[in-house]
Formats: sequence, structure tokens, C-alpha cells
Amino acid sequence: MFPLTDLFTLFVSGGPFCMALITLLFIGLFFAEWKAPAWVGEIGIAALVVGVFSTLLGFFQAADFLQSIEDEVSSNVLAGGFKVALLPVLYGLIVYFVSLVLRVVNKPRI
Repeated sequence: MFPLTDLFTLFVSGGPFCMALITLLFIGLFFAEWKAPAWVGEIGIAALVVGVFSTLLGFFQAADFLQSIEDEVSSNVLAGGFKVALLPVLYGLIVYFVSLVLRVVNKPRI
């Protein structure tokens, strides 16, 4: 799939602070599954919210940059910026999906 260096580059490109926060929530998800299963859903939602917030912040920064320049911007540069801005929300969605799977697996049987 991806070499390890490419994954690290994607992690840093997505914004190290928010990506690290989502990673900490992902790790906390497994601790919550072990100690406090009722929190699994809330941690997954928190990871999704952090990802959406980081994406909106990235879009805001991109719009601020585009407003400050006077030349035209090529569509390749614009598409690359959107791709990078969507990384945190994708990572947050992955963590949220894992939290949904853990909730279904841990659900008491009737």
C-alpha cells in the first residue's frame, strides 16, 4: 500500500497538532473499550469533530492565502491544497468508524 515515509508525510501535511490529537483519541479509544466502554462512541465523535475543525481551519487558511495574492492560482495548486486540507477529516472518519465497530462488537447480546 503506502510506504511508511509516505504515511508520515501525510500525517505531517494534515497538520501535526490536530493529527496528533486524533491519534491520541484513537489510542484512547482502545483504553476506553477496555475500561469504560460507554465512552467509545463519544471518543469517536470527538475525533470526527477535531478532524472537521482542522479541515475548516485549513480551508480558512487557504482562503486567506488566496485572498492575499494578486496572481491567478493554477487549478493544480488549488486541488493539492484541498487534498491536504481533507486529510484530518478523513483520519477522523477512520477513527469514528473504528469506534462504531467497537461499539457493535461490545454491544450486549439479547
